[in-house]
Amino acid sequence: MKKESQVIFDRNVVEFVTVAAEFCKFLEQAETMKRDIFVDTSLKILPLLYLKAAMLPETEMIGDEAPESYVTEETYEVLRINLAGILADKDDYLDVFIQDMVYSDQPIKKNISEDLADIYQAIKDFIFVFQLGLNETMNDSLVICQEQFREYWGQTLVNTLRALHDVKYHQSDDEETEDEDFDDDECDCDGHHHDHCDCDDDDCHCHGHHHHE
Repeated sequence: MKKESQVIFDRNVVEFVTVAAEFCKFLEQAETMKRDIFVDTSLKILPLLYLKAAMLPETEMIGDEAPESYVTEETYEVLRINLAGILADKDDYLDVFIQDMVYSDQPIKKNISEDLADIYQAIKDFIFVFQLGLNETMNDSLVICQEQFREYWGQTLVNTLRALHDVKYHQSDDEETEDEDFDDDECDCDGHHHDHCDCDDDDCHCHGHHHHE
């Protein structure tokens, strides 16, 4: 008779399962969400997911075979496309903290949507098996999820967290800059420095500056 896992009943495991399920549900229902709400929610749930994963107790495989996967290539791609649609022009970011940087001295372009889909795949596969309620596969899916956390999705999570932080707290600066650039285009100063603006356009924002005589 095979031994049964008691680790799966540990409080930290139960809490991780709860947050992991919420994370999956959040991404699955995000399709019609506005970007600012999506980013704000992501910045709250991702650190919590990382924390709960880091607190998981150690356990070992019981079964001889790996549990089945749930997320298909089609499921993954549909989710990724939906998330990319929400993030739009804020989806791309430059990453220097990945293994590929060993072979390059340039930052590598990554996508928040792809990162989140990668994390989702690992978490959803775990949740799917865990919720079947079979002791052995619950335990083994936990082991695999922990291994993937250490090897891949934990690092992916903190990388994309940095990118999401930038979207939330720096995008307003970008928008202000774009507004200023637009005003410059509308201005009829034609290359003059605004300190010496000769234009007669009262709408030109350079008239708000103090001019040197």
